[in-house]
Amino acid sequence: MHGEMHYMATDRAHERRANPKLILPECKSIIVVALPYPNPSGLIDPKGLGRVAVYARGDDYHNIIPPKLAQLIQWLESETGKKIAHKIYTDTGPILERELAQRAGLGWIGKNTMLINPKAGSYFLLGEALIDLDLTPDDPFITDQCGTCTRCIDACPTEAILDNRVLDARQCISYLTIEAKGSIPEELRSNMSDWVFGCDVCQAVCPWNRFADSLTPAPELMPHLESIHLINEISLTPHEFNLKFKNSPIKRSKRRGYLRNVAVALGNSNDSTVTPTLEKRASEESDLLVKEHIEWAIENLKR
Repeated sequence: MHGEMHYMATDRAHERRANPKLILPECKSIIVVALPYPNPSGLIDPKGLGRVAVYARGDDYHNIIPPKLAQLIQWLESETGKKIAHKIYTDTGPILERELAQRAGLGWIGKNTMLINPKAGSYFLLGEALIDLDLTPDDPFITDQCGTCTRCIDACPTEAILDNRVLDARQCISYLTIEAKGSIPEELRSNMSDWVFGCDVCQAVCPWNRFADSLTPAPELMPHLESIHLINEISLTPHEFNLKFKNSPIKRSKRRGYLRNVAVALGNSNDSTVTPTLEKRASEESDLLVKEHIEWAIENLKR
C-alpha cells in the first residue's frame, strides 16, 4: 500500500529497518525525541483558502530537529568525556520511528497510525539519535488507549485508515499531496476538499488531541505561512514558488505537485467565478500534469 514510495519495498530497506546496526554498527542505544508543533484548533482556513497541515506552516522540521539532536550529542560527549559515534534522523532514513518511540515510552500507535501520547496527543514530530553508548532504556508504552473509539477511521475523507492500524497510503490525502508525484486518481479528487499539502483530519477528531495538555510548540514550527489564496497560487511561476516556500516543507512537493494540488482544491471550491482564470491558466501552462488537473477542475466546476 506504499504507492509510489518504492524505496519502502526493497529488501535492503526492510533489513535496515529491522536492524539499526546495519545503519550504525556501533549502535547500542537509540534516543528518541518529540518536538511539539501547534494544535490546529481554530486554525482552519475559511472558504477560498487552501489548507496546509499545521506542521508545515512553520519552518521545515528537517532543518530544525537534527541540529537540536546534534547539540544533545555534544552535551553527551562533554558529560562522558568521549567521542560518541552516532547517526541522526528525522523522517530521513530507514528506521521505524513510531515503533522506536513506543519502545522508548513516548506513546502508543493509534488507530490512525499516529503515535499518541496521553498528555500531549499527537501534535509532535519525531527525531532519533543512534549512539554507541549503552544507556538504560526507558520502559516501553504498552497500553492501547484508543479503546472502542473509531473517530479517525470514520472521519477520513478518502477512507485511507483501515482496521488493525493499517493506512493505505494510496488513499491518504497527505500521501496524495506530498509523496505522490503523478496524477491523482480522479475518484479521489472530489474527496480531497481544499487540502493542498498534507491533512490534519484524523488528528483533529482524535479525543486525545482535543483534551491534550497545552505544550509549548517549538518557535520555529509556529505558523508563519501566508494564507493560501487558491486562485492566486495557481499562477505561481517556478521562481515565485521557490521564493515563497524556500524554508517550508511545501517545497518538497515541487511546483508541479503543489499546483496540481491547488487545481484540485479549486475544482472542489464550488466557486464558478474562478473558471475564467483556470481556463486562461490551462492555455498557458506547459507542465502537462498541472494542465491535466486544471482541466479537471474546470470540468468539475461545471457539474
